[in-house]
Amino acid sequence: MLKTRLTDALAINLPIIQGGLAYLAYSELAAAVSNAGGLGQLTAMTCSSPEDLRDEIHKIRQLTDRPFGVNFAIGQHGRPYEEMLQVAIDEGVPVVSITGGNPTPVFEKLNQTPIKKLVLVATKRQAIKAEALGADAVMVVGNEGGGHLGREEIGGLVLIPSVVDAVNIPVIASGGFSDGRGLMAALALGAEGVEMGTRFIATKECVHASKTYQEMILKADETDTVIIKKSLGAPARALKNDWTASILREEEKGSGYEGLKALISGERNKALIYDGKMEEGFGWAGQTAGRIQDIPTVQTLFDRIMAEAHQIRAKWGTSMEERMG
Repeated sequence: MLKTRLTDALAINLPIIQGGLAYLAYSELAAAVSNAGGLGQLTAMTCSSPEDLRDEIHKIRQLTDRPFGVNFAIGQHGRPYEEMLQVAIDEGVPVVSITGGNPTPVFEKLNQTPIKKLVLVATKRQAIKAEALGADAVMVVGNEGGGHLGREEIGGLVLIPSVVDAVNIPVIASGGFSDGRGLMAALALGAEGVEMGTRFIATKECVHASKTYQEMILKADETDTVIIKKSLGAPARALKNDWTASILREEEKGSGYEGLKALISGERNKALIYDGKMEEGFGWAGQTAGRIQDIPTVQTLFDRIMAEAHQIRAKWGTSMEERMG
């Protein structure tokens, strides 16, 4: 166990949260993360229907008796989320996380329940607002992260401690985290846990990810991602390939949403991540892809992270005493 205010609030053993991972975060992966001591999450808005989400909640409860979350990407898929949210409330899920869009209407529903509320933010201002609305913790994503990012392009090394100093609730560091060194760095910055996305794509329990997608992550270095959709005011980091190059060309032309929508649709995302068609789509990934070299089980990954963390803590104890007298 590694106890922080976050682990106490969410009743988990380790302060590691699995990201929402559109089209990938289903019961198999989420249960594996929760069983390993972290907080696994289901993706709500890429479920096909409220009934589909309810089925996934029932499945995860068959696979784990540990807490889990349901992620709502409320501003990114153009679908109403109210029915999906009601399913999560009716099923009494332990945690709901909110990414994208204005979380106020979601909080108006959730504040009447015991469900813990996490909000992904990319600025100090957003974190302060989330706390005022009633968030139990904020997930702070730096510009290193994969998928949708903040418009201000602030790196985690600056953003995380800035948010820690601005709010009283636990802060979860997101963007660029994949190992024990990252976890310890986050704790040193004042965060009380980490959220990881790209690292969990490259695990054996991420059964919906194509081998091609996983291999692209393994082969990537820290320069092999690119930010797309910046011209739309919705910057997002993806793996470099010919498809993202075509997106950037259209953005340079000023094509706008109408010129881009066929290139950036969910179907083009699924073409790569599900079907492995690199020439027909794109896949989200953060810069930490450059630090991922294998596809372990989630339990093996967690064991490795904690072994690294303990080694670093022991090293700090000895070396800091020597250096500081």
